[in-house]
Amino acid sequence: MKHLLLIFLSAFAAQVAFAQITDPKATEVWDPAPKVIEPANGSAAPSDAIILFNGKNLSEWVSHKNNTIDAPWTVNADGSMTVKPGTGDIETKKSFGDCQLHLEFKAPEEVKGEGQGRGNSGVFLQNRYEVQVLDCFRNKTYSNGQTGSIYKQSMPLVNACLAPGQWQTYDILYTAPRFNRDGILTAPGRITVLHNGIVIQLNTEIKGTTEYIGLPKVSAHDKAPIRLQDHGDLVSYRNIWIREL
Repeated sequence: MKHLLLIFLSAFAAQVAFAQITDPKATEVWDPAPKVIEPANGSAAPSDAIILFNGKNLSEWVSHKNNTIDAPWTVNADGSMTVKPGTGDIETKKSFGDCQLHLEFKAPEEVKGEGQGRGNSGVFLQNRYEVQVLDCFRNKTYSNGQTGSIYKQSMPLVNACLAPGQWQTYDILYTAPRFNRDGILTAPGRITVLHNGIVIQLNTEIKGTTEYIGLPKVSAHDKAPIRLQDHGDLVSYRNIWIREL
């Protein structure tokens, strides 16, 4: 009873204090102030972004198979890079957690194959969680494996694909999962994805690692690289930048 009385008195005191605020300045917060950055036109990187691919070289990337080896993909004269089939995935030298990631990708204009065999690649957050890259323009495949799916976990809200050979954009807002000191998950990762400016994932919960066979797995980890997948198709990328949040 005493505990309930204390709760009541505390709530009453808070209401009285709130009711006594008559000066609008009492609820103004001036410090700290948000950091000032310079926005850019279109999809160009803002002033506080880390440029992961500048169209000139792969200096920010290494081989996923062996991170002491330079990334073996092809850098093109038009400022893009293209998967070099058979060389394996590539990953960033730097590790990231919460972030805003922008990239542009293009499936080969010459259509070969169907389903998962058409313009297949992927973007892995923290080297574990895949946002699927695929040519799903008039190309049927399983829903949780389509373009913009959290692969084998969450289908996209809509199919916003352009025709093969056209540049497309991903803007990804990512909140990394949280673990306590004992390695127990305390908050799952969450992701919002815009494909060509259209929301296709909205605060979607990440269930665990991306698995081709079987269910997602959950294990404690820290920051980790961004990885791009070599799935054997000539998918190209350009204008890749990231903001740590």
